[in-house]
Amino acid sequence: MTIIDAHHHIWRHAHTPWLNGPALPRIFGDYEALRRDYLAQDFIDDVVPLGVVSSVYIQVNVGPGDEVAEIEWVASVAREHGFPQASVGYADLASAQVGATLDRLQAAGNLRGIRQQLHWHENPAYRFAVRPDLMNDAAWRAGLREVEARGLLFELQVFASQMADAAALAREFPGMTFVLLHAGMLEDRSLAGMAAWRSGMAALAACPNVHVKLSGLGTFERACSKALWRPVVEETVALFGARRCLYGSNFPIERMWTTYDRLVGVMDECLAPLGALERQAIFHDNAQRLYRL
Repeated sequence: MTIIDAHHHIWRHAHTPWLNGPALPRIFGDYEALRRDYLAQDFIDDVVPLGVVSSVYIQVNVGPGDEVAEIEWVASVAREHGFPQASVGYADLASAQVGATLDRLQAAGNLRGIRQQLHWHENPAYRFAVRPDLMNDAAWRAGLREVEARGLLFELQVFASQMADAAALAREFPGMTFVLLHAGMLEDRSLAGMAAWRSGMAALAACPNVHVKLSGLGTFERACSKALWRPVVEETVALFGARRCLYGSNFPIERMWTTYDRLVGVMDECLAPLGALERQAIFHDNAQRLYRL
């Protein structure tokens, strides 16, 4: 089985602000174990034995103004190690300078998309965006037009409570590719929470330009198991179809509660009911197409 890891991070501890200083509350809990360098060779050692042939780097929220330097560094790492083959950078889409920032990011090399994290939650530990409806601002949407004009995709990170707005956004930008992160970030497995997640996912699945990444599934329970992951994977694939789903590891964050071989093995078990071509699409082909690998 050949795999493309469509969601991983590499970092240098000293240059990643959220890894430094006091350990503040984070969505994935105590991250003391992550407060070290995790570089390309570490990633290669973790993944290549499992059949990973390509990867997509996702931005890690470097210091303000360093977003271009981040992607320049990633491009230099790729030239040295052959990984990662593509990257997703950060830009503040509400900024008046967003066009110039995007041009510089593209010039840095291997850029395929932009992630500005929009997820907002009543629980402050789960909150990232300053408010839940940033995506509705006219200035922010003008910035998204700049992303679209450059042929870049947008990595969409929202909770169930924001999915109605996210679906409206996808309908307003029918020519743009959106990749929903972490299978919609299911954080509430109560009956009401599951119902809200299903409803929001169905609204997004109705937008043909929205794809979904099967990644980060251990974030809230901090565990990797078939029993925990399979319901989310099966329902997501049923809604979006195998051609619009893709695998991502969220490594090394998932390393806090699992290993890469177990993560791939559990995902493989969750996808076992599918045919060989559908599994190949999720593990490899869809990421290859979307990120132009």
